[in-house]
Amino acid sequence: MKAKSEMSGLLHIAGEKKGLLTVACLFSILSSLLQIAPFVAVYKIVEELLMNAQRMEGIDKDLILYWGIFAFLALIGALITLYIGVMCSHIAAFNILYRLRVRLADHVAKVPMGYHTKTATGELKKIIETSVEKIEKFIAHQLPDIVCAVVIPLLLIGYLFWLDWRMALVLLVPIGIGLWLQARLFASASGQQAFRDFQFAVEEMNATGIEYVRGMPAVKIFGIPADSFLTFKQAVAQYRDISLKVTELFKTPYSLFFVLVSSLFTFIVPIGILLASGNSGNQAFAITFILFLIITPSLSVPLLKLMYIGGGMREIVEGNKRIEAVFSEAVVAEPASPRVPASYDITFQHVSFAYEKQGSKDFKPVLNGIDFVAKAGEMTALVGPSGGGKSTIANLLLRFWDVQEGVIAIGGVPIREMGTEKLMDIVSFVFQDVHLFYDTIEANIRMGNTAAPMEDVIAAAKTACCHEFIVRLEHGYDTKIGEGGTYLSGGEAQRIAIARALLKNAPILVLDEATAYADAENEKKIQQGLAELVKGKTVLIIAHRLSTIRAAEQILVVKQGAIVERGTHDELRVLNGLFEQMWQAHINAASWRLGAGDKLPGRAECCTGGRNG
Repeated sequence: MKAKSEMSGLLHIAGEKKGLLTVACLFSILSSLLQIAPFVAVYKIVEELLMNAQRMEGIDKDLILYWGIFAFLALIGALITLYIGVMCSHIAAFNILYRLRVRLADHVAKVPMGYHTKTATGELKKIIETSVEKIEKFIAHQLPDIVCAVVIPLLLIGYLFWLDWRMALVLLVPIGIGLWLQARLFASASGQQAFRDFQFAVEEMNATGIEYVRGMPAVKIFGIPADSFLTFKQAVAQYRDISLKVTELFKTPYSLFFVLVSSLFTFIVPIGILLASGNSGNQAFAITFILFLIITPSLSVPLLKLMYIGGGMREIVEGNKRIEAVFSEAVVAEPASPRVPASYDITFQHVSFAYEKQGSKDFKPVLNGIDFVAKAGEMTALVGPSGGGKSTIANLLLRFWDVQEGVIAIGGVPIREMGTEKLMDIVSFVFQDVHLFYDTIEANIRMGNTAAPMEDVIAAAKTACCHEFIVRLEHGYDTKIGEGGTYLSGGEAQRIAIARALLKNAPILVLDEATAYADAENEKKIQQGLAELVKGKTVLIIAHRLSTIRAAEQILVVKQGAIVERGTHDELRVLNGLFEQMWQAHINAASWRLGAGDKLPGRAECCTGGRNG
C-alpha cells in the first residue's frame, strides 16, 4: 500500500499531462509486444528446420522467408513505437518540469519568511533543482523503462508457460526469490532509513563544500588546511560512513538478485536435460528446449534493469517527499476582500511575537507588548542593543511573519486585511544586506517599477548617486551583475537599492540603515540618495549610527523585546537612560583614534545590530 501511495504521489505531479504519459506507456507496451514477436519467428523457423532435418528439400523456404520478414518488421516496429513512447514521455516530462518549478517558486514566494530562515538556501535549491530534475528523469526515461522491464518478462514467461509449463515453473523460482529479496529490502524500515540518511549526508556534504569554497579567501589568508575545516571534514566523514553502511546493507540482496537473474540458464539446462531423457526422439520437445535456451538469457536484461531502476526509485521517492513537504507549508493567508488604507500612519497595538510556536522546545518570545504609532510623513527610528527586536519589528510590518498577539495596521486597516500584493505596493524597503539579482543593472533598478520608462530609471539612478559609476561600466545600464558579470562594491549595491526604492516611490519606507558599513565617500553619496528618498514618506528606520536620526520625530529604544524609552533625540538625552548611554558610546567611538597604549573599543560599545536587532 505504501509503495502504491508513493507511486501515485509521483504520478499526481504529472497533473494534466497524464494523458500524454498514458500514450507513452501504451506505446511502450506495444513495443514490448513487438520485441517478443522475433522469438515466435525463431520458434517457427527452428520447428521447420528440425522437422525437415532428414530431407532438406522438404524445407518450406517461403515459410522461413515469411517468418524472417515478420521478425525484421517486428523489430522495426518495436523501435518506432519505443521512439514514439519515449518522445511522448519526454514532452510530458519537460512540461511537468517547467510547471513544477514554477509552482514551487510561486509557493515559496507566498510562505512566511520564517520558512526561509529555518530552511537552508542549499536545501531549497536542491529541492527546486535536483529533486525536480530527478522527477523529470523518472517520467522521461524510467517510466517507459519500467513498463518494458515489467511487460517483457511477463510476456516471455507467459509464452514459455504456453510452450512448457514445467520448465517455465523452474524459471519462476530464482526470479521469485530475487524479486522477493529486492522488495523486502526496499520495504524494510532499515532500507528506507538508509536512503534517507544517505540523502541527508549528500546534502550536508554539498552544503558545507559550497561554504568551504565560498570561504576560500579566508582559508588562504589564514592558511587553514582543508582538514581543519571541521564542518566540511565531519560532513565528508559522515558521507563515507553512511555510504559504507548502505553498501553493507545492500550488498547481499543485490548480489543474490544479480546472481540468480544472471544465471537462469543454469537452472533451465538440468531440468531440460532431465525432461529430454524421458522424451528421446521427440522433436517437438527438442524444439521447445532450444527455444527455452534462446529466450532464457533474454529474461535477464529487463529484470536487471528493473533492479537498477528500483535502486534509483527510492531516491526519487525521497525527492518527491521533499517536494510535497514544500507544498505542505502554509502560505500567508490572504483576505477575500482586501481593504485599502486611506492614510499611511503605522500602528502597532499590543504586538507580541516569537519565531517558534508556543510550547515548542525552542520557544522564546522576541517581542512583548509593542505599542507605538508612526505618523504619516514622519520618521520613526528604532534603536537599541543587538538582539533587542528592532529588525523583527520592521519584518513584521512587511508581514514576513504573522504576529501571535496584537494588531499591526496601516491607516487603521490591519495588514492581514490588506492583502500581500497591496501591502508590497505601498511599502519600499532598503536593507543592509542588499540582494541584487543576476541580471542587468537596469532590470535590478526597474524591479521597483517594471513599467517605468528609461528616463525615470536614469533619474532615479542620478538621485541615488549611482548614475556616474553605472555609465563608466562597459555596458552601462545593460551591465550584468553577479556570476559571469560585474561585481559591485557594498556602497554601489546600496545605491542601486536606493534607486530601486526611489523608482517605486511608495508612501512608506522601511530602512535598515544603509550606511552602517559604508566608507566615508560612499556614506555621503548614500545619505544624499536617502535624503531624497524619505521626503514626504512615512519612514521606519533601524538606526545603527545615532547621528543619522537626530532629526527623527520619534525614536523608540528597544531592549529585550520591549520599548523601554521613546521620544525625540533631545527628550531621550534628558532622560539620561539607555539612549544617553548609547549616545555617549557613539560619541566616544566617533572621536576614538588608534594610538600608543590605546585599546580597541569593546563589542558592547560598537554593536547595535543583529538578527532581532
